[in-house]
Amino acid sequence: MISSTDTTGYPPLPGQRSITRRGTRNNDAGEVDLLRRTVSCALILEREGWHVDPAESSRRAVKYRRGSGEILIVNHDDKGWWNPLGEEKGDCFSLIQFLHPDRNFGHVRQTLRAIAGIAPSGPVAVAGSTPDRIEAISPLIRWQAKSALRPTTKAWGYLARDRHLPATILAAAAAQDCIRAGGFGCAWFAHRDHEGRLTGIEARGPGYRGVLRGGQKSLFRFAPGGTTGYPRRVAVTEAPIDALSLAALEPSRTDTIYVATTGGLGPGTVTALCQLVGELGSAGGTLVIATDADAAGDHHAARIEATIASIAVTVERLRPPGAAKDWNEALTRTSVE
Repeated sequence: MISSTDTTGYPPLPGQRSITRRGTRNNDAGEVDLLRRTVSCALILEREGWHVDPAESSRRAVKYRRGSGEILIVNHDDKGWWNPLGEEKGDCFSLIQFLHPDRNFGHVRQTLRAIAGIAPSGPVAVAGSTPDRIEAISPLIRWQAKSALRPTTKAWGYLARDRHLPATILAAAAAQDCIRAGGFGCAWFAHRDHEGRLTGIEARGPGYRGVLRGGQKSLFRFAPGGTTGYPRRVAVTEAPIDALSLAALEPSRTDTIYVATTGGLGPGTVTALCQLVGELGSAGGTLVIATDADAAGDHHAARIEATIASIAVTVERLRPPGAAKDWNEALTRTSVE
């Protein structure tokens, strides 16, 4: 049994058990593989002072926050992680080195030995029971199988009642087929590439948020004034609901396409964003970076600006007003006043 007074890493917390492990502590592939399989990434974050964000977590991806603007996602059955505000990702070894860049591989191994087999106190990311079957179905087929967004659907009720989105915005989004009614009262938001092909789907509803497996994120797009010709203004938000909320707060801006990246900037999102901003620059338009009004939002805004730095286009930073963190909160405050 690993000693509770082991000073090489994190000692077990009260009520938690460690596993009995025999064998050498040499730097061999067997031990490395064992640690990767038995160390919880969630436990590492718990002991580093990170906390779960339940509202932003899904069954397969648990979001952790620490301080202002620090976000990490735990996935792959609690054995993997990634940084949505950067490019870093990996297993328990790389997580320790991300949190403590000064530690070498040997020091990391010592830390992991002390916590192998200990379960975290909070939720863990788990894989689906039928991933192969789900991933075999293309996002387009799954999208076409869902109902259109109508006032009679639970998804419409969630967006109108809980998110305070006006009926005019929801009707326009339904007409553009960028939102459909998913299961369990969730709204499905379409991610499309620059040619308009559906590449991925984000689901959001009461108590749930996630990206459906088998697809790829690009951009959620909503154009109140239609999509003909080059855009004169593009507003980039973090989430589709924020894109719709900003559109509701700017009812006269029919010259704008509102888009959402849904988290970090993956390859599909970068490609779609650069193509859209390229057209915007050719038309002499303006890119409005409208990410959240916090440190994480500012970091995401800086990454967006760096991504399109080679494109000649006017860039503005637009933050939610007052004490609102995001655009849906700003819309909600306006609606209840």
